Amino acid sequence: MAERIQKLIATAGYGSRRWAERLIEQGRIEINNKAAQIGDKCEITDKVKIDGRSVDLERYQEEETKVLILNKQAGVICSNKDDEGRKSVYSLLPKESRWVMVGRLDLNTSGLLLFTNNGDLANKLMHPSSQIDREYAVRVLGQVESEDIKQLTTGIELDDGYAKFNRVTIGGGEGANRWYKVVLKEGRKREVRRLWESLGFKVSRLIRIRFGEIRMPENLRANEYDYLKPGQVKLLLNSVKL
Repeated sequence: MAERIQKLIATAGYGSRRWAERLIEQGRIEINNKAAQIGDKCEITDKVKIDGRSVDLERYQEEETKVLILNKQAGVICSNKDDEGRKSVYSLLPKESRWVMVGRLDLNTSGLLLFTNNGDLANKLMHPSSQIDREYAVRVLGQVESEDIKQLTTGIELDDGYAKFNRVTIGGGEGANRWYKVVLKEGRKREVRRLWESLGFKVSRLIRIRFGEIRMPENLRANEYDYLKPGQVKLLLNSVKL
């Protein structure tokens, strides 16, 4: 059955649908020796090339969905390549599959990162319409008042639009540095930091501790990974109706 080319590329594990769409717009994908257009469909047996190299759309069609959880350390990048030679999260993963990252963490943020061999699952988990909780532990420098928390949960206008936390709870700490747990349903760039900074606070540490129903295991060390159990993978698939 013919499917949109970006969906087949994502299912084959080469990257997300959004990534494939960008390549199509840049003229970097061919179907049967013709430049692909947004909206084009093809069969998994068609000849598809990315940047002139053939791709195998059939390779993961029947493979069981796998999901890895990685405890990213601050200072490790989420890109495949880096001109400065910094360590990448991809260098920490097993080589058995082509892994697609589910949402990024910036350089100075640590904690939970998910990777899957199912590009369609990754795309749906990242899509704003899925409304999946992301929970962070955040250490804030400054005296936070109840009025500040009210603003953070009511909403603040940032430079790329309206944003808010769905929940803010006190997490402990003494003196000028206090810990809070915050939950939001988006993955915009540096959104947690920007919300706090908009009220004049400095974020000194930021750790993602939960994505949907998946929590960071207490025994998972920095820069180590583990496979999610079949029941946890099923939870993720069910959450996006796959």
